[in-house]
Amino acid sequence: MLQDLPTLSHLLKVLQQVPYLASKNLYRVTAHFLMMSEAQMEQFCQALLDAKQKLTKCVICFYWREVSQDCIFCSSQKRDRTTICVVETWQEILAIEKTKGYNGLYHVLGGAISPIEGISVEDLTITPLVERVEKDAIAEIILATNQTPEGEATAIYIARKFKDKKITVSCLARGLPVGSSLEGMDRLTVFKALSERRPF
Repeated sequence: MLQDLPTLSHLLKVLQQVPYLASKNLYRVTAHFLMMSEAQMEQFCQALLDAKQKLTKCVICFYWREVSQDCIFCSSQKRDRTTICVVETWQEILAIEKTKGYNGLYHVLGGAISPIEGISVEDLTITPLVERVEKDAIAEIILATNQTPEGEATAIYIARKFKDKKITVSCLARGLPVGSSLEGMDRLTVFKALSERRPF
């Protein structure tokens, strides 16, 4: 049936390439796009193009920054520059910032070690993290990886990198449910886990 509608078929194939878009929602998303006015569609497409052209990753912490500006975290003189909170993805920084309970710097790993998914140490920003800590006067690293087998393995690997260095390595309190991600937690839970962190 779709072969009679090549334009619709092509749109579906393109949307199927979007990660995390569940197949059961594919037709709903397609219908939503098709129901948009031309002005709404142009605005949507322009927002995507702007994001692609005007955003880049900070070469220090790997969070997003505007191409024309410095990183909002790394360039801030109001933040505690002796502490780095290490997270898997940039979305988790948003969850932590909502708590208003942390004022240090960040480091985005870009994921967690997962042999099943083909993600190795080399695919993450662990080496830049080690280099950053050695170069700057960092007193504490907070390992805020998710409490999943992959997140725990990544945290253990990083902790071993600093085993013989004079630096405090802590992790979030275990108040966070095992198997959960920071992105989906309410801000009070994240705040308590952050404030009650313990040595790793």
